[in-house]
Amino acid sequence: MDLKEEDILGADIGRHWYYRSKAAALRRLVGPVHPQRILDVGAGSGFFSRRLLASTAAQSALCVDTGYAADRDDSEAGKPVLFRRETGATDCDLVLMMDVLEHVDDDRGLLRHYAGCVPAGAHFLVTVPAFGFLWSGHDVFLEHKRRYTLPALETAMREAGLEVVRAAYYFALVFPLAAAVRLAARGSDRPESSLRRHGAVVNGLLTAACAAELPLFPLNRLAGLSVFALGRKPA
Repeated sequence: MDLKEEDILGADIGRHWYYRSKAAALRRLVGPVHPQRILDVGAGSGFFSRRLLASTAAQSALCVDTGYAADRDDSEAGKPVLFRRETGATDCDLVLMMDVLEHVDDDRGLLRHYAGCVPAGAHFLVTVPAFGFLWSGHDVFLEHKRRYTLPALETAMREAGLEVVRAAYYFALVFPLAAAVRLAARGSDRPESSLRRHGAVVNGLLTAACAAELPLFPLNRLAGLSVFALGRKPA
């Protein structure tokens, strides 16, 4: 999760249409998996794992991020949330990598490392920004290395030793507008986040638009602003 975006939204992050919608898509994909113990890599505040703890039967979350000043323990919905700067082997059965791979030079190596930390059968839920032609100052600001197509993310996961269970694009309904804005600004890589705080009306409209695509979201292999992939460590 991008800490710079968390800094921009602050306490409003849980009400922002983008993060609310991404959390809803996350629940949609991992629902059939019924995770019990979450390993949240590059977790930041633990926003996504906290959402799963509050809305599913998951019992604990281990949030790992090299940006933490110190290890600490917390809780969500009465369930433990552990914040750690690093971890070794763990019995977690769901690994979250929410907008993490695009920040590292060796994406396959990072996937392979955490696949070695969890037991066989553990699932991986990975999200990344979509389509290189959408590269902009937003990516520069967030220190991205690349953007992905759906097949490119599937290939990275398979080359790291994971089975791909399902993959899809999300934010399809807002994709045309976002693409138009990014393409209009092409040629300027001035570092600047495109994330903005919005009022209740705009937030509500954009949240509703994203919710409308949720039923067909797992089938969307055409276009969107984000790529979601659910993988599994083979037995």
